[in-house]
Amino acid sequence: MIDRYTRPEMGRIWSDQHKLETWLQVELAATRALTRHGIVPEADLKQIEERASFDLEAVRERERTTDHDVAAFVDVVASSVGEAGRWIHFGLTSSDVLDTALALQLREAGRLLVEGHAALTVALKRRALEFRETLCAGRTHGVHAEPTTYGLRLAGFAFESERARVRLEHAFAQAQFGKLSGAVGTYSALGPDIERDTLGELNLRAEPVATQVVPRDRHADVLNAVALAGASLERFAVDVRHLQRTEVREVEEPFREGQKGSSAMPHKRNPIVSERITGLARVLRGNALTGLENVALWHERDISHYSAERVVLPDSTVLLDYMQSLALRVVEGMRVDAARMRENLELTHGALFSQTVLTALVEAGMTRDEAYRVVQASAQRAWDERVPFRSLLEGDPQVTQLIGDRLDELFDYGRFLRNVPAVFERLEALDA
Repeated sequence: MIDRYTRPEMGRIWSDQHKLETWLQVELAATRALTRHGIVPEADLKQIEERASFDLEAVRERERTTDHDVAAFVDVVASSVGEAGRWIHFGLTSSDVLDTALALQLREAGRLLVEGHAALTVALKRRALEFRETLCAGRTHGVHAEPTTYGLRLAGFAFESERARVRLEHAFAQAQFGKLSGAVGTYSALGPDIERDTLGELNLRAEPVATQVVPRDRHADVLNAVALAGASLERFAVDVRHLQRTEVREVEEPFREGQKGSSAMPHKRNPIVSERITGLARVLRGNALTGLENVALWHERDISHYSAERVVLPDSTVLLDYMQSLALRVVEGMRVDAARMRENLELTHGALFSQTVLTALVEAGMTRDEAYRVVQASAQRAWDERVPFRSLLEGDPQVTQLIGDRLDELFDYGRFLRNVPAVFERLEALDA
């Protein structure tokens, strides 16, 4: 991933240096297990633990000859040890190291992503409670529907963020499997006891049935959870983008001092952070598809997945980490214009009360179809002609005869929100 979207801690996990450090961690854990089972002499293990090292550039130079990254790594590490270096990679195939080490990297990356979504959930919950009574227009199909509160909308995003956190936690947990079962998973070189001891030291579980590789449905699960988390962030971002449009202008992203919205038009304050989240979510979905394509390998293994994984696993985790930071910035710093929200509620001249009036007419004895047509005619006229919906109803003898004495009650915004506190009780109970 390009530096622009890479935050330092996540970037370190996927650096070439750290990747080889995890390879060495696996190799040393395997050597210690071999020693405990009487295969590697204690003296040789001591030399290996004291001397085993690598230089990244030396490995890269060696790979120019071997055209095999693990073989180059093993050669460099073995030469750093001396004679005892012959035990490095003993009984292992490349994927024993690669897949086990990848599980270690995914564990580190997953921890950051789970923490990132936990922080976002906390921020969304806090701001939802802040705006729990801030009245605004609810929109369906992009059109005013009935009033809601901006806090209630944010509460929905808070719960969605928590669901994303749980999915990420589960997906990365089920990827914490390694294997040392050899070329086709038959333990022909090393037995299950060596695998068990090695993975136990690394705090990983053994893949119940491996081929030459850990099955790639595990990695596809990770990429799909990441993509779905990104889609949830995108939903929030799209909402902010809509609300920041000039014609709406109910919410605005934070605009930093010295920031420029346009190189040509100084008045511009654009929702660039939310737009960036939206764009990067598309990349995550594409990467998730690659993860699904990687599941079906030939027989015990081919190498088609490996080249793709070098790109999509680091890039997806790096991007989600970055997107989480962007979303958190927007949530914590966005400007909410409650007055503008209230002003926009009046754009339909009271037509938002149509369902309230419809229900009252039905309760008063009018058939539903007749009530619908009466209310629809006045509501659409109010919107089209910019005439107060209530005044049109007051001029309709059918309506005034049946519910004329209830219009004050029916045109009270509080009617829409009387049950909203029950939703906020759920939010307050959310462990975030």
